[in-house]
Amino acid sequence: MRKFTASLFAVAALAALVAAPARAQDLATLEAGARKEGAVYSVGMPDGWANWKDTWAQLTEKYGLKHADTDMSSGEEIAKFANEGANATADIGDVGLEFGPIAVKRGVTQPYKPTTWEQIPGWAKDAEGNWVIAYTGTIAFIVSNEVKNPPKSWADLLKGDYKFSIAQVGSAAQDNAAVLAAAVAQGGDENNLQPGIDLFAKLAEQKRLVANAANPASLEKGEIQVAALWDFNALNYRDVVGRDKFTVLIPSDGSITSGYATIINKHAKNPNAAKLTREYILSDAGQVNLANGYARPIRVDHITLPEETKARLLPSEQYAKAKPIDSEAWTKSAPTIAAKWRDQVAPKL
Repeated sequence: MRKFTASLFAVAALAALVAAPARAQDLATLEAGARKEGAVYSVGMPDGWANWKDTWAQLTEKYGLKHADTDMSSGEEIAKFANEGANATADIGDVGLEFGPIAVKRGVTQPYKPTTWEQIPGWAKDAEGNWVIAYTGTIAFIVSNEVKNPPKSWADLLKGDYKFSIAQVGSAAQDNAAVLAAAVAQGGDENNLQPGIDLFAKLAEQKRLVANAANPASLEKGEIQVAALWDFNALNYRDVVGRDKFTVLIPSDGSITSGYATIINKHAKNPNAAKLTREYILSDAGQVNLANGYARPIRVDHITLPEETKARLLPSEQYAKAKPIDSEAWTKSAPTIAAKWRDQVAPKL
């Protein structure tokens, strides 16, 4: 028995020795293929979102990959992959959590499991590697410092006289998440979005709901008084425009925490470059890049963030009532938001 056990250990050790260089060889082959392709084209991964610009710059510097992005919502990304098919012009995209399974069902993805796969929580990845969460976000308010009696909670919104901006409910993961966050704060959940819809319907009745997107340009122009964004976007935009002009906070009566996942186009013209991009995004360097863009890296417990990076984030106590999203339930309910908004909110605008 002892001899048999020793033999098993020997076999296991040999397997480990063989597997390690094989994996290294896989990465070397992947890198060589990506260098040969020479480019990676993304959708929904603009420079100003979660500090993608540093990742793109480093991929260019390290691997010689030319890059270009076309910004669009999660739903638009999947539609682009599906509509273009074999004539693909995009290699990789970044979609909200609930859109990952949708992309798989549409048959527009191809799998790739990065070397950091085991450090990614089960809820944050497709079992086959078709989508992988790289960073999380929590819905926050960004509030103009010119607003009198600024809101600290979702309930406060109904007491104000300022305008609330929200642009693409139904197609954009960020705006859908804002509806869910409002629902959670009002006693609802992924299976009961009505409290959130009701809150926005009341704002629409008050003529205080406007369909303009919050971004650095609209903030700089003074077009935004209050909006709900992922915390990493809100903090980034605040610092771009000026900390003296806007305040960012997590609503005190509730919010939700979700994430964004990379999807690799099934028909990518640069598949090796797309896979190498995912590999880099989930490496230590790629995760720090995201944190420098105010996003919470999915591997945060496995990396050390620089002190200056930590200083960009909101105090942890603000997240006390932020609820982790139930991805399975959210995947089922999120597609219903567009019809609810169209029928119950839009007519009152």
